[in-house]
Amino acid sequence: MYAIVEIAGQQFKASKDDKLFVHRLPEKEGSKVSFDNVLLIDNGKKVVVGEPKIYGACVNAKVISHFKGDKIIIFKKKRRKGYRVKNGHRQFFTEVLIENVLEKVVPKKETSIDKKSMTKKPSSKEVKLQKKIITKKVVSSKGNPNKKSTKNK
Repeated sequence: MYAIVEIAGQQFKASKDDKLFVHRLPEKEGSKVSFDNVLLIDNGKKVVVGEPKIYGACVNAKVISHFKGDKIIIFKKKRRKGYRVKNGHRQFFTEVLIENVLEKVVPKKETSIDKKSMTKKPSSKEVKLQKKIITKKVVSSKGNPNKKSTKNK
């Protein structure tokens, strides 16, 4: 069983006993965290996709450690100009251990649609307005017919 979960603005595939390296979280080492922005759950038999997320589902995890990643070097150069800049940084990360994935799918309330409103025909005024809008779009997309083209031949 695995889940696609959004943690700190990024999406991760999480299953039980996985270690994930995510952007720095504000929680202390050893504390428990739960992520409720679950986008997809696959339990082997059935795949549940959220719209945009699955309500009631969550992923529980434990913060193992905070650390800095490897140094990333950024080098910029413009040839024949004498411009060279070397920069770099080390990204802050948090190591997270996924403890379990909980699937409590709460169905959303379905909105009822009137069949009468679906079959309603537009009035003659509405039809004329739509035709006006369409003709304006067609005329404006062609451009000005009196203007000569300035392309070089």
